[in-house]
Amino acid sequence: MGDGMADRMVVAGLGYSGGAIAAEALEAGFAVTGTARDPARAAPPPGVAVVAFAEAGEAIRNATHLVITAAPGESGDPVLAVHAAAIAAAPALRWIGYLSTTGVYGDRGGGAVDEATPPAPGQDRSKRRLVAEEAWRLAAGGRALDLFRVGGIYGPGRSSLDEIRAGTARRVVKPGHAFSRIHRDDIALAVVAAARRPDGVRVLHLVDDEPAASADVVTEAARLLGMAPPPALAFEDSAPRMSPMALSFWSENRVVTNAATKAALGIEWRCPTYREGLAAILAAGG
Repeated sequence: MGDGMADRMVVAGLGYSGGAIAAEALEAGFAVTGTARDPARAAPPPGVAVVAFAEAGEAIRNATHLVITAAPGESGDPVLAVHAAAIAAAPALRWIGYLSTTGVYGDRGGGAVDEATPPAPGQDRSKRRLVAEEAWRLAAGGRALDLFRVGGIYGPGRSSLDEIRAGTARRVVKPGHAFSRIHRDDIALAVVAAARRPDGVRVLHLVDDEPAASADVVTEAARLLGMAPPPALAFEDSAPRMSPMALSFWSENRVVTNAATKAALGIEWRCPTYREGLAAILAAGG
């Protein structure tokens, strides 16, 4: 990264992950502006400016770095729909980071996928993500672009610890089925590391080092809280009570690897597995 005062990051979508990215970038020396649909209701990290999403064109034209956290709708990517002209006209913009999903790989029957694996999305929302990735490849216009394929996001206020406390946790057992996940603060770590080390167009995997069964995470959360875990439930018995969204997640099984990503960014995760992640949340009062 050059002169820290000269590096201006816009985070399009100052939500759960976007807020953490903004705080990390600010600490790394970026001037940071985040967008919100309603700035009056936003709660940005201290030092982060907020603009209305619809009025973010000027901030984007002045940016050196742009992060997109917003999910695409059926009509495409919302940032490109509103701000494609500002992005194309941004003279100093040299890096774009797009938060996608590991869902673009579809079901692999428990097999492994790495950063070079061709995507094969099965769900409609994952197909929209892949279309959005391709739209950003075009919109980058030769600038550095990182496509972050993100696993299941958890962190303070969004973990099995909250579900155990609320009495809503379910310990669903489906032998051989693992999920790849990532702590919110490791998303921030990786995105800022990538922004500081741009290198053409990259696919990067934001997943921790240990894909794990959902039931194992629930069991560990209960252990940390000194509570009994909920009873084990066979997936077949639980499925009829699951939402269509939950069923869609359980319908796909893949192991997402991250070695190339960590090597490219020169990082190790703060929370290499769900065990460190849950312990960190608890230690921070979450």
